[in-house]
Amino acid sequence: MSDKLRLSWVDAAKGISILLVVMMYSAYSVGEDTGGIGFMHYIIAFATPFRMPEFFLISGLFLSHVIDRKWSAYVDRRVVHYLYFYALWMVIHIVFKVGIVTADPVGALSQIAYAVAQPYGVLWFIYVLALVSAAAKLLATLKIPQWVGLAGAAALQIAPVATGSYAIDQFAEFFVFFYSGYVFAPMIFKFVESAMAAPFYALAFLALWAIGNGMLVFSPGYQMLPDHMEMGLAALPGLRLVLALVGSLALCTGAGLLSKLPAMNWLSWIGAHSIVIYLAFALPMSILRIVLLKLDLITDPGLLSLVVLIGATISPIILYALIQWTGWGKFLFERPAWAHIPGTPGSLTPKSNPQQVPAE
Repeated sequence: MSDKLRLSWVDAAKGISILLVVMMYSAYSVGEDTGGIGFMHYIIAFATPFRMPEFFLISGLFLSHVIDRKWSAYVDRRVVHYLYFYALWMVIHIVFKVGIVTADPVGALSQIAYAVAQPYGVLWFIYVLALVSAAAKLLATLKIPQWVGLAGAAALQIAPVATGSYAIDQFAEFFVFFYSGYVFAPMIFKFVESAMAAPFYALAFLALWAIGNGMLVFSPGYQMLPDHMEMGLAALPGLRLVLALVGSLALCTGAGLLSKLPAMNWLSWIGAHSIVIYLAFALPMSILRIVLLKLDLITDPGLLSLVVLIGATISPIILYALIQWTGWGKFLFERPAWAHIPGTPGSLTPKSNPQQVPAE
């Protein structure tokens, strides 16, 4: 498989992932405000086992390209990179919501200080990506066998860990998927390549998986609430881990099939710019939802959630396009030279020319 085609399906998978994330926040926030449940709640419920695990797994697929770099170069690319965007957008969110909207500058400063130790809001994913990236590098440096790392990561996920620290708990929940993406990358690429070459069998696999996943998610004991859902048997420790891994593989397979369709190029574009959407969707989502609720033009929770989803997805793309057109505000989505570790590619004093980094 060519690198171009490989990156295309990876980007398509990231595109599906970011749409599911925005969909979840859109549906649950509308549900919380209205007390209603719409059709998007059921889509999100179905995707619950694999929605965030797949995002972490995809993020680990190209880790082998950088994990053997010196610590400074690796930390710059895989830790500082994420922390820069987390810190920047965390401040933007808190200053807008607390400092401006509620006119509480002291409260804003307090929340900013707290967000240094505990991930803030929807940005927790960026924060935890930095943590799992550092952990993977540490395991490689200590020459811990990969099967030992996998076993330990799986044990953390199954436990489950509940320390009260959101950063620690989310690390324990998702590190196994990031590390699995790194360890099993060759097999995942080969599986998707085979699926793309045999679409009939790929569709059969997806159909069987969808039936099994749906039956386990919506099995007796599941509960659908306006602002979240509780799964049935799919929530059982161990089984949830298996469903997350199989669901992630299924999503990658579906992305591989979709990436072959010219009409779906927009999905790969969204995936290639997923960090743009992830960083900037929350504020327009909240504003649009509040405005629509006050206007009371849409009363159906499902339709309202869909409109909020579309607006929350398009708004960051418009912002990104304006930045590219005017040249102003590039620091919002592109890390400036001063935010690199000195001596690393892209820094003010690079020791070598920057290298092209695969989609991740």
